[in-house]
Amino acid sequence: MTTSGMQRPGGRTARVRTAVLEAAEDALVEVGFAGLDLGDVARRAEVGRTTVYRRWGSVGALLADLLTDMAEQSLPRARTGSLAEDLRANARLVARTLADPRQGALFRAVLVAAACDRDAAEALHRFYRARVEEWAPCVTEAVDRGELPPDTDSVEVVRAVSAPLYYRMLTTPDPLDEATADRAAAAALAAAHAGAFRRPAPRGVDPEG
Repeated sequence: MTTSGMQRPGGRTARVRTAVLEAAEDALVEVGFAGLDLGDVARRAEVGRTTVYRRWGSVGALLADLLTDMAEQSLPRARTGSLAEDLRANARLVARTLADPRQGALFRAVLVAAACDRDAAEALHRFYRARVEEWAPCVTEAVDRGELPPDTDSVEVVRAVSAPLYYRMLTTPDPLDEATADRAAAAALAAAHAGAFRRPAPRGVDPEG
């Protein structure tokens, strides 16, 4: 979930976008979604207000572009050859991101925004769909190796890894550390082995064959 540190492409348009998105991140961390203002973002980015209003037009559209950029910059999935290690790597990545003072604050602001702004909600859904699809193949590969039932829903397994970490962040002051991440990964793995994420069989079909 965190960024990879890759350099964005150059050019004046790209530099303006980078400056504005970084300013939007700063503003979200400092004042949250409720305090996000396009004029303030333009000032922080040292870009003309008309440029920001012409390109993005609304706070929701700006946030949607920020989430698109975050998805583009996100780290690729682990490829260890072990489902347990892959899920652990995923859980630790999510935990590090949410525990980071800047990234954690940013994700809290984004989640708040998604609850009250349609553009932000749609962008958030696209962001997480992309991230889950990035990691789902590690489950599919485990199914192919015979480690999990053949009808295991890989998307649901990946979601089950990060869900308790987000719940912990949003509902408690408890830390998000590696032990917490490892426990979330182990729980999802155990549930997958037990068949908890098997896709429902079509009506009239015996799931046991």
